[in-house]
Amino acid sequence: MKSTRYSFLQSVYFTIIQSVQQTTRMLRNGAAQVFRQLVRHQSTDTSLILERSINRVQLLGRVGQDPVMRQVEGRNPVTIFSMATNEMWRSGDVETSPAGDVSQKTTWHRVSIFKPGLRDVAYQYVKKGSRVLVEGKLDYGEYVDKNNVRRQATTIIADNIVFLSDNIRGKDQ
Repeated sequence: MKSTRYSFLQSVYFTIIQSVQQTTRMLRNGAAQVFRQLVRHQSTDTSLILERSINRVQLLGRVGQDPVMRQVEGRNPVTIFSMATNEMWRSGDVETSPAGDVSQKTTWHRVSIFKPGLRDVAYQYVKKGSRVLVEGKLDYGEYVDKNNVRRQATTIIADNIVFLSDNIRGKDQ
């Protein structure tokens, strides 16, 4: 049982490492491409320089609610769920109190999935308490709430989801 869990954790670790390596390659290639464009074009007011930019997000956390699928008239359906990420730190002097006081901050994120295959799989298999790795991009928008007040909304548009466990107890697949 331990070897199965170890091999599962090892495969998750390698998946995360591969994703980080892919992002690093993208950054290097993007920087080289921008540099080539800058060298090719003299910087003048009349020249147009196209820059490559990156909008990537990786979140590892737990799902806060079962997904819902919404259909906006004239648009493709979207699967939406919330997920929490936690940040933990020790406060106080670590040398005098090695255990220290552990503090935690939870941040909630809204995840939207438009990709047809991924949207349907997430709607069917993502459940409240599931531990998931979400990769995607940030999107900022505005909406008017039911009280007719304008609100800002930040959403993660998911490109990929890695399922890490079934529930909050951490029973790995």
